Amino acid sequence: MNIPDIKEFRFKDTSFANLMNKRIYNVLLVATKYDSFILEDDGRIDEQIFNEYMSLNLRYPPRFTQVVTEAEALVELETNHYELIIQMPNMDDLDIFSTARLAKAKHADIPFVVLTPFSREVSKRLSQEDLSSVDYVFSWLGNPDLLLAIIKLIEDAMNAEHDTESVGVQTILLVEDSVRFYSSALPTLFKIVLEESKNFSKEALNDHQQMLRMRGRPKVMLARTYEEAVDIYKKYGNNILGIVSDMSYLHDGEKDMLAGYNLAKWIKQQDRFVPVVFTSSEISNKVYADELDCSFIDKNSKSFPLDLRKQIINNFGFGDFVIIDPATNEEICHIRNLKELQKKIFEIPTESLVYHMSRNHFSRFFYSRAIFPIAEWLKKLDTSDFHNVEDARQVIYDAIIKYRRIKNSGIVAVFDKDRFDEFSNFVRIGEGSIGGKGRSIAFMDNIVKDHVELNEYANTLVRIPRTVVLCTDIFDEFMETNDLYPIALSDKSDDEILRYFLKASLPERLIEDFMAFLDVVKAPIAVRSSSLLEDSHYQPFAGVYSTYMIPSLDDKYETLRFMTKAIKAVYASVFYKDSKTYMVATQNLIDQEKMAVVLQETVGTRYDNHFYPTLSGVARSLNFYPLGNEKAEEGIANIVLGLGKYIVDGGVSLRFSPYHPNNIVQLSTLDFALRDTQRFFYALDLHDTKKEFSTNDGFNLLKLSIKDAEKDNSIRYIASTYEPVDQIIYDGYYETGRKIISFTNILQNDIFPLTEILKQTLKIGQEGMGRAVEIEFAADLNKDGSGCFYLLQIRPIVQNKELSSEDFSKISLDKSILYSSNVLGHGISNDVYDIVYVKTKDFNAGNNPKIAVEIDEINRRFLNEDKTYILVGPGRWGSSDPWLGIPVKWSQISNARVLVEIGLNNYNIEPSQGTHFFQNLTSFGVGYFSINNYLKDDCIFDEDFLNSQPSVYETEYIRHIRFSQPTVIKIDGKKKIGVVLKPE
Repeated sequence: MNIPDIKEFRFKDTSFANLMNKRIYNVLLVATKYDSFILEDDGRIDEQIFNEYMSLNLRYPPRFTQVVTEAEALVELETNHYELIIQMPNMDDLDIFSTARLAKAKHADIPFVVLTPFSREVSKRLSQEDLSSVDYVFSWLGNPDLLLAIIKLIEDAMNAEHDTESVGVQTILLVEDSVRFYSSALPTLFKIVLEESKNFSKEALNDHQQMLRMRGRPKVMLARTYEEAVDIYKKYGNNILGIVSDMSYLHDGEKDMLAGYNLAKWIKQQDRFVPVVFTSSEISNKVYADELDCSFIDKNSKSFPLDLRKQIINNFGFGDFVIIDPATNEEICHIRNLKELQKKIFEIPTESLVYHMSRNHFSRFFYSRAIFPIAEWLKKLDTSDFHNVEDARQVIYDAIIKYRRIKNSGIVAVFDKDRFDEFSNFVRIGEGSIGGKGRSIAFMDNIVKDHVELNEYANTLVRIPRTVVLCTDIFDEFMETNDLYPIALSDKSDDEILRYFLKASLPERLIEDFMAFLDVVKAPIAVRSSSLLEDSHYQPFAGVYSTYMIPSLDDKYETLRFMTKAIKAVYASVFYKDSKTYMVATQNLIDQEKMAVVLQETVGTRYDNHFYPTLSGVARSLNFYPLGNEKAEEGIANIVLGLGKYIVDGGVSLRFSPYHPNNIVQLSTLDFALRDTQRFFYALDLHDTKKEFSTNDGFNLLKLSIKDAEKDNSIRYIASTYEPVDQIIYDGYYETGRKIISFTNILQNDIFPLTEILKQTLKIGQEGMGRAVEIEFAADLNKDGSGCFYLLQIRPIVQNKELSSEDFSKISLDKSILYSSNVLGHGISNDVYDIVYVKTKDFNAGNNPKIAVEIDEINRRFLNEDKTYILVGPGRWGSSDPWLGIPVKWSQISNARVLVEIGLNNYNIEPSQGTHFFQNLTSFGVGYFSINNYLKDDCIFDEDFLNSQPSVYETEYIRHIRFSQPTVIKIDGKKKIGVVLKPE
């Protein structure tokens, strides 16, 4: 047999929420008032059942409705909905089962159970009755556990087929025909199963998951004849955890004293390792159990319940997994849980491993704990399938690792310092909210879990960094315990507020949790804000608060000191002047803002005394500056070498559409590549750790040059090489020549599947959020080209509602100064009063250099006045060839809010699409219009209107108009339509 590669096997985490969907919510109890009183134990039947459910971590206890007469029962069944009928018949009645017959005649699908105190007389009476309308008869001796067992037995029967087929839930089969005995054995059996399952559910990562995990417990099924047992085994044989069987019961309609032996013999032919426990009142039957290598319990033993518990725990995979030496039967070690098995699997002696694996003990260990994916995988394997035992050992280890990765993803787990390890993905400390950023990271973790296709690329892993969130209740406690609100809400400077916060103390109980976190996370840590309002669907709060990065130091206590300071500094940033101003602008109350803090493993590699990733970036699912055959809905990305803060701070990045990675303006000409690509990058300083915390969250970041990255040997996969002698840029890294950060090998040569991952994540993210999204990411590549792509954050793109509902076709063109169906950018502006335009009458391209000088002078005035304007001119703005346009540099038009290129009858130049200043247009959100009245009917430049307005400044070539009221600029980047309206 060829052993499948565990790496290619898709473990799918079990969806426990889909199990046990059929429940008993309402029980109709038909009994005399006296019997009801006895059953209730002074009127507490609901309370007893409720308490029993709660003690076992079970939900949905049923409600009991009590009636006395048959007539009342039939009325209730017609009036209300019931899932179970329990009758305590009066044995003095002549026809004690008439209620059952009448109820079944009209409600055949409702199980009917008879409870009766057992005596020899009762047994005799029952043996003479027609019980075809009764599903089960039980002996009632006042034990409330029996009611729980009856309800669970019937619920298990209702759900068994679906739950076993869908995820592999296991079943325990009890074969017994004695009413008195199974009325005693079933409560014991259920108690064992429910208590053990409650213990194993603690492996779940939060309270909600624990409750759901209980649904994966083994089912218990009851057979009362040989034929019934065979039918159940045939249906659920692949999901049998174990069998408890009497020795004698009906077989072919007659009492067979060895029915249990014959059943077990037949079952062992199907699967020789199915554990069978015999129960018999005849001690002589033990010989038959020994023959089949089965366990035996004497029914007459006073310790029967304890014996049954012991045999079930030892044989059915419950309790500790006891590893034994098969030669001596001595215990070698106990394994309590999955984590212990992971640690000890390589310590188990070879003989013991073969023994336990060949008998399906490993798969049974996983089955009993509702860890179905690994159990299913291992059950199909045998040690004989492997060339050597060490391969089998490695398969078990790899399966555990893969399962734990899946189990930990997509879940907001509760931090447990004893359980937190390298497989913990997203964990919270505290009971409050995890904040906006925390929610977005958890959502991305869920995306990665649900979309397995993201991890189908060779040598590439897609995931989120290991994350711990301090919930908002920690913030509340910190603020109140240290009495910080008077300081925080005062008019003190940011530096003073920070100083007070740094002096304050975090709750002491967090120290042990932080140390457990630092034991696992060896990389630097990003301490990020995650306020309630951040990344909101409706408010643009991104980037308002601080994010600090702290190094991982050899002295763990020094790292702890850094981390706690960073947490307090993030808390302080809520109350900085800019934050308060922003709160007012967005009509929020500062004292209502709550801050969670994200502690996130930083992506990257250490290079000497600094740390940074191969690339960081931001991608948006909407591109408001599409060029050529790009489409707005295909999205856009900006990437840099090093830490992503370089993009946030306005550094030069490489801009590309994931669908068109060959269409990059910055690399389209030699001049662009040399001028408009990255020359510097950010890295975390690992050397100078004595710097004091500052309100500047980048206080410990280094701004390094590409030459530094060359020395680090970190840019081999992302650089091209410029040879000045040849005046050529070569794809790839060569020892000589200037290095250009082009990412060519990644974007065009598929060294790393960045474009495909971005296409998928943007599409999935937008579908998941129901609106356009922005994603922050980073990736770190190894020397062999393999690597890991990390999703850092996702947020909605807050779009202007007025613009999204605007119908541009209804705008009256006579109210427009400018109108174009070829625009770039997006948004509405109503604060621009000025238009500067080049006069088109008698325009001569030979004067373009002079015009550039005049525009430079005007732009300087706007710069000094801190105002913006609309700039209109023929040809291409920024063209290096003055005959094709006005040869301005960006610094000469830097305060323009909108750039307009127009075509003239005698000067019809192909528009530049803003390519000469594309990096600046996109970075500063500058709009671009292309207008050619001579080629298109849907373009307007109403120069006559502008000529009729008085000018603020005018020369032979240009005019500057200032309106008393602002113009309104509307640009719909998705439709590529824009308009500038005349002032009202």
